[in-house]
Amino acid sequence: MKPKACVVVYPGSNCDRDAYYALEINGFEPRFVGLDDRLDDYELIILPGGFSYGDYLRPGAVAAREKIAVEIRKASEKGKLIMGICNGFQILIEMGLLKGALLQNSSGKFICKWVDLTVEDTDSPFTNAFTPGERIKIPIAHGFGRYVKIDEVNVALRYVEDVNGSDERIAGIFNEEKNIFGLMPHPERAVENLLGGEDGRKVFQSILNYLKR
Repeated sequence: MKPKACVVVYPGSNCDRDAYYALEINGFEPRFVGLDDRLDDYELIILPGGFSYGDYLRPGAVAAREKIAVEIRKASEKGKLIMGICNGFQILIEMGLLKGALLQNSSGKFICKWVDLTVEDTDSPFTNAFTPGERIKIPIAHGFGRYVKIDEVNVALRYVEDVNGSDERIAGIFNEEKNIFGLMPHPERAVENLLGGEDGRKVFQSILNYLKR
C-alpha cells in the first residue's frame, strides 16, 4: 500500500502541482488539501512553494495564521512528517515550528537558478537515502530566502557557495525531533533528468524508506 501524502494549497501557491507530481512518481498516494480540511489521514504533509497571499505583511505570515495551521500543528505534535519547501519553509518559520528567520536575499534581488548543496545530516526521515556530505544540485527560486540563525539548529542542507547571504550558507533545517524539514531549494523540481536533474528524488525516496521501515 502506498503512503498517503497531501499537499496544502494556499491562495498563491504555485508549486503544488509540482509537489503532487513528485509524490506520485515516487510511490506515494498524493492528495491536495484546502484550508478547511483535516490532516489525520496523511503520513506526510507538504507545504509547497509559491507566494501565499501575495507575500503580504511578510512571506508566509498570513498563511501561518490560517485555520489549517491548527491541523499542521496537531500533526507535528503527533510526530507526522512535514516538509515546507520555499514558501512552505517560510510558513513553518512564521508558525514557530522551525527556528530562525527568512529575510530578503542580500542582493535584494529574486534569484532563480540551480545551486550546489551539501547534505549535512543523513540521519533523518528526509535525507537517509543520501550519503554524508553528498554534493547535490537542486534549483532555487526566491526573493526572501536568506536564513538568519537565532539559535542553534539541525542543519540539513548547506549551499556550497554563498547565494543569498544565509548565515553559515544554511539552505535547509530540521526541527529538534527531525519530523519537520524546511528548505529553500525545490527538490520537487529535480525529480527527472528532463527537468535538469534528479537529485531531489532522494528526498522523496528517503521519506519512503522511513515510512516503510
